[in-house]
Amino acid sequence: MVWGLVLFPLAVAAIAAALPSNRLRPWLLPVAGVGHAALSACVLARSLAVAAREAVGARPPESDAWLALDPPGRIVLLQISVLFLLCSFYTVGYLQYRQERSNRVFCVCMLTFLSVMSLVISSRQLGVMWVAIEFSTLVTAPLIFYNHTQRSIEATWKYLLVGSVGIAMALLGTFFLAYSSLHVGLESTLSYEELLRQAPQLSKPWLHAAFVLLLVGYGTKMGLAPMHTWKPDAYGEAPGVVGAMLAGGVTNCAFLAVLRVYHICSAAGENAYTSRLLLLMGLLSMATAGLFMVGQRDIKRMLAYSSVEHMGILVLGLGIGGATALFGTLFHVLTNGMTKGVLFLSVGNIHRAFASKSTDQVSGAMRRVPLSGALFLAGFLAITGSPPFGPFISEFSILNGAFNAGRFVIGGAFLLLLLIVFIGMGATVLHAAQGRPPEETGAPETRSAYRDGFLTGAPIVVFMLLVLMLGLYIPAPLNALLHDAVRFLEGKP
Repeated sequence: MVWGLVLFPLAVAAIAAALPSNRLRPWLLPVAGVGHAALSACVLARSLAVAAREAVGARPPESDAWLALDPPGRIVLLQISVLFLLCSFYTVGYLQYRQERSNRVFCVCMLTFLSVMSLVISSRQLGVMWVAIEFSTLVTAPLIFYNHTQRSIEATWKYLLVGSVGIAMALLGTFFLAYSSLHVGLESTLSYEELLRQAPQLSKPWLHAAFVLLLVGYGTKMGLAPMHTWKPDAYGEAPGVVGAMLAGGVTNCAFLAVLRVYHICSAAGENAYTSRLLLLMGLLSMATAGLFMVGQRDIKRMLAYSSVEHMGILVLGLGIGGATALFGTLFHVLTNGMTKGVLFLSVGNIHRAFASKSTDQVSGAMRRVPLSGALFLAGFLAITGSPPFGPFISEFSILNGAFNAGRFVIGGAFLLLLLIVFIGMGATVLHAAQGRPPEETGAPETRSAYRDGFLTGAPIVVFMLLVLMLGLYIPAPLNALLHDAVRFLEGKP
């Protein structure tokens, strides 16, 4: 069934490539989204049933299959599947406004992207995982270039060049990881399970070097500072729905890769070494994002820096460690991904309504596009950790984990940087959402015919409801998945 998560979107992509109708082709995206969500639900339900039967015993030996879901992978699969499902319906509405251009490449790349992300999530072989992450770069590049402008081609090239450097470093780190077993006389392998079993015997210098290279390499795909330079351009020039898939898809898959390497190092007893690097990268990313958000006028670039901040929060939680912080980190994968869906899709609508993404022309969004403007404002409150939304729970868990571990300086710095981000991001969001539209104040007209529609509005509402629900109540099956993933990372049965 796991193979179906990879092959089903590919099959639909082949149909999309052959289908001649520009009008009907986008509807294949929801077909793939619904099918993938159904397959994901079946896989996750089976996983929960197996976990329940094993609750009183030790975890059985892992399968040697190349594709299988580990507990953290189930969390990312859930997030990716829901993200794509809602974005697929939004995309149908979005492409109805882009009749001037063929959507064949766009639809094929979106469907292939879903397949590739599923391959990253389910891969149990680190070499296959690397190939899948590299392929995700190639299939998302045409999506960034969809507007065919000079700035979009520049953003695409920067994305490809910076991403290629990062993925090359990740490849070198993967080789070092394999050599860390060969160096001590063990059989060289890239199997995730085999590396976990061999972890205590791995060569520590080679393991340290591998972790640094893999953190920098996959951290580039995550957009951690200072390897984040592709993000503002790519997110700024890509369609809003593509930004949502990048911020909630590519980055979470890259984080899952970092998580697996961290798990191997943790099993080798190298938590102290990895923790220092992760804490440094996390705080640096949050600080960089906060500084660049202050005075930011481009609302899409602002969301790019918000993504840099939240990738920093993820690795910070990983660096803190412990059950509470790990729970918050894994939960933040979900809450951040859903909230990014709210923000990028609503900003895409605002951009279309004002024909601009600069606050020099964008103001009074809640008057011109009331639904998108209100959801943009609500999304801002959620992503900055305000209660009662989901990110508040995940960020509070990470903060609580820091204090429980006695890392009071880290916890204090975390709170300070969250405040800086709130102030910097809030100034831009409030200017764009509130006030009066330009035509009502005598400013040059930036009006377009776009207004909120069902297909471009309903998915954002569902995202927002999910973010609110996760802040008020965590369903029992989701709670079980999160705690199972925490136990897995801590090496407990």
